[in-house]
Amino acid sequence: MNATVRLGELRPNQLLHTFGVGAIADLPNLSVMVLGLDGWQLDRADIVREERLLAAVRKVLGPQVDTLRTPPYTPEDSDPFGDWSRIGVPVGLFPRWLRCSNPQCNRLAPVMSGLFELIPNAYAPDKIRYVHNCRGNGRNRPTAVPARFVLACPDGHMDDFPWVYFVHRGAEPCPDGTLKLIGRGTTGEVTSVYVECSCGARRAMSEAYGEAAERNLPACRGRHPHLGTFEPCGTAVRTVALGATNSWFAMQMRVFSLPRSVEPLDHAVAEHWGQLELLALLPEEHAVGLMPSLQCWPMLEPFGKAAVWKAVRRRAAAAKAPASEGDDVLDLAAPEWQAFTDPRDVELPDFTTRRTAVPSGTGDWLDEVVLVPRLREVAALYGFARIDAPEWGVVDTEEYRRAPLSSHAPTWLPCAEVRGEGIFLRFNEDRIASWEQRPDVAARQAVLRSAHRSWRAQRHLEPDEGWPGARYLLLHTVSHVLIRQLALEAGYSAAGISERIYARTGPEPMAGILLYTAAPDSEGTLGGLVGLGDADRLGPLLEQALDAASLCSSDPLCAEHDPRGHGRLYGAACHACLFAAETTCERGNQYLDRALVVDTLTGPAIGFFKQ
Repeated sequence: MNATVRLGELRPNQLLHTFGVGAIADLPNLSVMVLGLDGWQLDRADIVREERLLAAVRKVLGPQVDTLRTPPYTPEDSDPFGDWSRIGVPVGLFPRWLRCSNPQCNRLAPVMSGLFELIPNAYAPDKIRYVHNCRGNGRNRPTAVPARFVLACPDGHMDDFPWVYFVHRGAEPCPDGTLKLIGRGTTGEVTSVYVECSCGARRAMSEAYGEAAERNLPACRGRHPHLGTFEPCGTAVRTVALGATNSWFAMQMRVFSLPRSVEPLDHAVAEHWGQLELLALLPEEHAVGLMPSLQCWPMLEPFGKAAVWKAVRRRAAAAKAPASEGDDVLDLAAPEWQAFTDPRDVELPDFTTRRTAVPSGTGDWLDEVVLVPRLREVAALYGFARIDAPEWGVVDTEEYRRAPLSSHAPTWLPCAEVRGEGIFLRFNEDRIASWEQRPDVAARQAVLRSAHRSWRAQRHLEPDEGWPGARYLLLHTVSHVLIRQLALEAGYSAAGISERIYARTGPEPMAGILLYTAAPDSEGTLGGLVGLGDADRLGPLLEQALDAASLCSSDPLCAEHDPRGHGRLYGAACHACLFAAETTCERGNQYLDRALVVDTLTGPAIGFFKQ
């Protein structure tokens, strides 16, 4: 598709979570795929500085990644043909097969056949469409809509559905045949959808699904339509309907912007070290004279030139210390845990913490409550997967399943930043460690772990890997219980509250949860969530949340659920009591169990919180 045709708008977050590189965006009259990073306009993409995240993606993709950038953007003006209308994320038409929407026609053909014409509309991009020349609606040419089926494989490839091959059952196609895609009835199910050829060949789309698909469809060609490339594959393909959620899974790394120093000046110097580094090589009088010409000077000017010069010298001296690139560069959780558990309160533009009292009656299990009035989260897209969701441990997904964002090793990655607020709860380590050692807890963990092994074995993964432990299941379930209760009081929807679980055993154990809300605008910092962290409000909320968790409207079915039956990754949990939106849960509603938190209706009495 012509790159100069503006088709619509997307939010930066959508380009990471829903419509990223390689994903299909379903527009009102078109279906397009977001193209690879090779065609993005870097001169209009701002650099986002987040060194911890940059170091993490370099560990996965290589040292050639030098920047994180926002999607290209130029403010809109009143001229629909101005330069701003040609700045954005490139997309291409996909699938390339279209069907005439006239029910008397239903012609199915590729866009390059010449049967369809693109009708642009610079003033209303949502009305851009392809039309068919059959004149089925009187004087108006009917809209040509995307063919509703495509092919995908678990290795990240996607392709147009092989309509000609399929309807002719792999035989030599007729030379002048024309295809139609016809739906019988009103249900829209694949059993009532047929593809027909003018030669008389006819086939139901139900034969492209299930076990029959492997016999009736060709092997994967290894196509990456977002890059325009092919690679060796040969894996069995699956038919995917347009709009299916398993056609694209984002692979992201997300970090919080942590303070470089508790001192505001030292933190500011560290944030802008890329501009200040050269000053450390100059004599003091020259360096001080150059400071006002720096782009970052308005942020540093309130501290004074003398103080800034001293901070630059301190930073330069620290930079001379040998740095190690150990394997822990991907340990994104440990630095965040240290920042939230630091006994000193921090007051910085992107990270503010304030210790508050623990609610009465919780001192035996809750060690600390930290309010986070200001928080900045940066997420980077470093790949994507199809068919099966990626592993939840950031880099645990096999290399071959991660589809690339560009035709060559990327030198930059798209990212988005949001700001918000949150509440951090640190649990008592001795209490959790003692609970973990109980024989009945170990028995319940054995049941859940057996289901975990079955789930991974069904997907041809190493069965004994990836088990997060009973501690994680406990904290994760408590997080979901609290999110539901907080959403009733905070003014945010449950889908707008996210979680971060800190669960680790060993020499440096962690046991805590962060519940936070973040948004691209001021919505994420209205104070509604932080206001609930005060002891007099948090205490009753905890009691109400735990009381609600003891009984589910789907009990006794929910409480009696045996995860081993179908290889599930959750125990006593369902949509009625624990499941949350995808934007909320960091594990996709897996590894949840009410029985570990409270005593359920029929479950064993092993709950961490005794009634």
